[in-house]
Amino acid sequence: MTDAGRLARYISDARRVMVFTGAGISTESGIPDFRSPGGVWSKMSPIYFQDFVASRDARRESWRRVFNRTEGWTGAEPNVGHYAVADLVKRGKISSVVTQNVDNLHQTSGVPDDKVIEIHGNASYAKCLQCGKRYEFEPLRKRWENDEDLTCIFCTGLLKNATVSFGQAMPEQEMLRASEEALLCDLCIVLGSSLVVYPAAAIPIEAKRNGARLIIVNREPTDQDPFADLVLHKEIGSLMTDTMAILDK
Repeated sequence: MTDAGRLARYISDARRVMVFTGAGISTESGIPDFRSPGGVWSKMSPIYFQDFVASRDARRESWRRVFNRTEGWTGAEPNVGHYAVADLVKRGKISSVVTQNVDNLHQTSGVPDDKVIEIHGNASYAKCLQCGKRYEFEPLRKRWENDEDLTCIFCTGLLKNATVSFGQAMPEQEMLRASEEALLCDLCIVLGSSLVVYPAAAIPIEAKRNGARLIIVNREPTDQDPFADLVLHKEIGSLMTDTMAILDK
């Protein structure tokens, strides 16, 4: 049986699937990953949350990266891997998409907002660190160009892009939802995560401990491969295309 055939069988047999995605699903859309040679952090240093809060210069640099798209996390289009996941959500197979990615591509591909659990935030808008009010970027650009320190018009809290920075607390509600999905699913499919960043990487193994089958699709081996029911070192787009073709028969 082919790799796609084995994956299709697991999906067919499952009642409730949780998909856990990392940078590997979005590199096929041209979005750089974080840690590999040529990745985001090999080209620039991350701005730590405590520095963002404490330093106006750090905040100016952070916003410069946002408006110049320096980090490359926004502006790309979903690829066939994203669309395959969205199709399986539409069919009722996938109950949730837990993602480490901040690129908004699952939503753009058609996954409803309430099915996407963003445990590292979202780079396509900003939030107030104090009251949580959401802000779109473009209305903020003029204020930034006028050298304003961007603050909330409702509570004067600092505005920051809605990603989870190094040193920033993980979003409590999203982590709770992800743990609930890990408890409820009977199949967890990891797509494109190296599974080295914790606490996020604990979610798939949590699903496995709760009795779910675990499938890991990643170009490189991961530390969780020995615990998986199926490990595929494949390109996600081509694998998911072939898998969907089998499921459609």
